[in-house]
Amino acid sequence: MNSDIQIAGDPLAIPHLLPPAPAHPSTVSAFAGLARSLAADRAGWAPLVQYDATSRWYHRLRTGPGYEVWLLSWVPGQGSGAHDHGASSGVLTVLEGELTERVGHGERHSLRAGAQRVFAPGYVHDVVNDALEPAVSLHIYFPGLTDMPMHPSQDAVRERAEGRVPDAPDTLDVLGG
Repeated sequence: MNSDIQIAGDPLAIPHLLPPAPAHPSTVSAFAGLARSLAADRAGWAPLVQYDATSRWYHRLRTGPGYEVWLLSWVPGQGSGAHDHGASSGVLTVLEGELTERVGHGERHSLRAGAQRVFAPGYVHDVVNDALEPAVSLHIYFPGLTDMPMHPSQDAVRERAEGRVPDAPDTLDVLGG
């Protein structure tokens, strides 16, 4: 009895019949998958991690066509401040520890190891290590990160709206005019 391969030939031996393999991830789902696969390769990132009590530590782990991957560490109390990522979309994956993401008007997301957040250009958030242990995260930006504008924290915006924090004086007041 003949097998299908004997009758039709091996389809893998006919490359023009196969869909082309993507050169790099091209969908949000594929970037999230890349983040999961990098996270699973602990031997590839864990030896690189350093902790700095004076500022967040970061290391560019990889670049590819149209994207870059960053490894960040967070000691307790360290945070990013409210920011967006300019024209970049991204995937944040917690590798170790726990981080808190603050978005919108007081909304908080507790992110433990394995948790992922996906964001589009213009997404404003603040990430902080509120825990008592250090944390490590992996960030993929596509296209690569070229701008990270800072924003007032949502707490400051809320306090200003409630009249608890005075607005900064305008130029005429400062100059006495």
